[in-house]
Amino acid sequence: MNKIVSLKRSLHQKFAIKDLGKLNYFLGIEMATSQNGLFLNQRKYVLDLLQEVNMLDCKLVTTPLDNKLMLDTAGELLTHISYYQRLVGKLIYLTITRPDIAYAVSLVSQFMHAPTVTHLHVVKRILRYLKGSIGRGILMRNNGSTQIQGYTDANWADNALDRKSTTGYCTFMGGNLVTWKNKKQNVIARSSAEAEYRAMASTACELIWLKNLLFDLGFPSNAPMSLMCDNQAAMHIASNPVFHERIKHIEVDCHYVRAQVQSKVIQTLFTRNHDQLADLFTKALPTTHFQHLFGKLGSINLMDPT
Repeated sequence: MNKIVSLKRSLHQKFAIKDLGKLNYFLGIEMATSQNGLFLNQRKYVLDLLQEVNMLDCKLVTTPLDNKLMLDTAGELLTHISYYQRLVGKLIYLTITRPDIAYAVSLVSQFMHAPTVTHLHVVKRILRYLKGSIGRGILMRNNGSTQIQGYTDANWADNALDRKSTTGYCTFMGGNLVTWKNKKQNVIARSSAEAEYRAMASTACELIWLKNLLFDLGFPSNAPMSLMCDNQAAMHIASNPVFHERIKHIEVDCHYVRAQVQSKVIQTLFTRNHDQLADLFTKALPTTHFQHLFGKLGSINLMDPT
């Protein structure tokens, strides 16, 4: 608490700020504090969105995407493109507190310029999923720790249109989910190990940024950050300085990640595919596996009777 007061005073000396007291609502994001921690959600935002599209009484689904879905550009083009773009834009903002829809939203956002009727059906499935999880949000607990941990994964050549891979990662600070991202890689990976290693490099950058942020806030830590990966080949490349001929095409990423590993800023740890949390940000999953992984992200539904 003393550090927070000191931080406020320090900020006040450099910026014109005003302390408005306990935060409850900001730009569509609701905050609720209790002895369990801080709960962030966008319940009202979801309700307003469902009301706008007349889907308050829609049929519910248990996942935002069908795990067998394969999207392409074929099909009947939408007459009103702006309607699709507006819906997807609102869903993008909703991912601030809803990591469970991050991959689904990134997928439909790739067809913003020429959406088809099929793409709109996928958007409406996401809305049907939201209807069944309106009260879901992120719970931030005070665990008395500043340990930083990241999960990284890549779905190799998963895009059927250009065969680019998808990078996905999520990071935890003190046991709380703080950042997550999924993005199509800029180049076509020639192997799954290459795709995984590019994802590792992106996640390593995020971990370093979080470490520096903590330092600037007055919480320095010398403990190595954990980077969880499910690809043994990528982990060997990070610690083995020999594979020169096999990794020249990803040399920059190799040097960056390896430097962090050798300086013990980051330690790479193996995790089973079944427990790879970053899978949520790289592919559509079956219901059971989706719920298994999502339950470990620290996301809860206040309206769930259980």
